[in-house]
Amino acid sequence: MVKQMTAEQKADLVSIGSVCIEPGISIGDATTTATAGPGAGGTSVFVRSGARRVRLAVNPASPLTMVSKEGQVALILNGRIVAEGCLERPLCHCPRQAYITVSERCIFDCKFCPVPKIQGGIKEIPAVLRMVRDAAAAGELEAISLTSGVAESPSRGAKRMVSVVKALAREYDLPIGVSIYPAWRSTEDLYAAGATEMKYNVETMDPALFSTICPGLSLDVVIQALTEAVRCFGKGRVCSNVIIGLGEDDACVKDGVDSLAQKGVIPILRPVSVSPLRKGTIVMNRPSAERLLRLATMEREILDRYGLRADRAKTMCLPCTGCDITPHRDV
Repeated sequence: MVKQMTAEQKADLVSIGSVCIEPGISIGDATTTATAGPGAGGTSVFVRSGARRVRLAVNPASPLTMVSKEGQVALILNGRIVAEGCLERPLCHCPRQAYITVSERCIFDCKFCPVPKIQGGIKEIPAVLRMVRDAAAAGELEAISLTSGVAESPSRGAKRMVSVVKALAREYDLPIGVSIYPAWRSTEDLYAAGATEMKYNVETMDPALFSTICPGLSLDVVIQALTEAVRCFGKGRVCSNVIIGLGEDDACVKDGVDSLAQKGVIPILRPVSVSPLRKGTIVMNRPSAERLLRLATMEREILDRYGLRADRAKTMCLPCTGCDITPHRDV
């Protein structure tokens, strides 16, 4: 009988973040390739065990190995089984969601993100609709999530996303989450178009660190946009990535989580992924399992204090949980 993954086991896996897949394992359509964020360009698999899910980048050099066991899979580290579960098929990027990157290029140069180095394509509305229809055909689609790099300017990117959301809202009665860099009226326009949840990423709540890792962007602009988004979408329907492993200390993370939660925003504590395209650009250290659990437990206490529930989110990263230790789901 397969044992269900514990929070401690998941934290071990997330701290590693990758897996070597033993030859002979049939993974079929269980892989996905990221097109946005720090993991862009990499191939990953999702492993589900009980109520928990983890996403692991496929890497032949990983210390973690995936082997077949009793029709499912086991994850082995240093000769011992860390966790057991089943491979979970992603629809678009993650299970049960069509999570689509509209623009795979960006004019900004955030030092942890490989997207500016890859400079991929831009999906027009027909392509997005086709991807969602393909995902819906599987019969498991529960939400639509959209993200985007800034291809030309924040305002043009926001207008493009508004058009995409309008087209999707006309065709699907599903929650739609959107993650972009803020622009003038982007919050109001996306809400009017049919978006139900909003995400603007602070990346870090340390102003000095932000200016180093996100040149050309404004932390104040993002925080103001988050405040406006809560007024528009409602408390608990707005979230923001806070990357862990860029040199911040726990006190900074705690203060940042408290500040965001006080505004009605749910922070997502995202372990940094070191892309080969960004290696050596800045100091990036993936957090330990102990730190991930400690910070997630701290965040849950703060969310509880402000009456926020991470497990009520319908779109994007909070219901997926694959990359993070998520309050109210994992701890």
